[in-house]
Amino acid sequence: MDILGSFWNFISFLFWSFVFVAYLIVLFSVAADIFRDHKLNGWLKALWLIFLIFVPFLTVLIYVIARGNGMAERQVQSATQNREMTDNYIRTVATTSSPSQEITQAKQLLDAGTITQSEFAAIKAKAMGTQYSSRDTA
Repeated sequence: MDILGSFWNFISFLFWSFVFVAYLIVLFSVAADIFRDHKLNGWLKALWLIFLIFVPFLTVLIYVIARGNGMAERQVQSATQNREMTDNYIRTVATTSSPSQEITQAKQLLDAGTITQSEFAAIKAKAMGTQYSSRDTA
């Protein structure tokens, strides 16, 4: 076996591996889009999936040509919706309270008897960005 022949066999293998992986990505994108499309009824979804199983290459080609614009719109809509949900989650989780607000809230809890003096000191130290030691309350 000569080196040049094995080199081109390796390049050919890489090329066809790339084509196969790209095809799988498109195939799964089409399958996901079939389920994402709420305008298709169940029977049409089942029909598309049956064709995807038995004639996958031709079905993917026809689907991308016939429904490609809608596929792109649904993908953008899904990405936008996911982004909005992430932003809303971040807004609810992230607190923008200042250290003085945290200490004030902790003081109210201390006055109400909800937390102990040592817990108040720990919250105060955390709000001020210092280390808390249990010896500080003694």
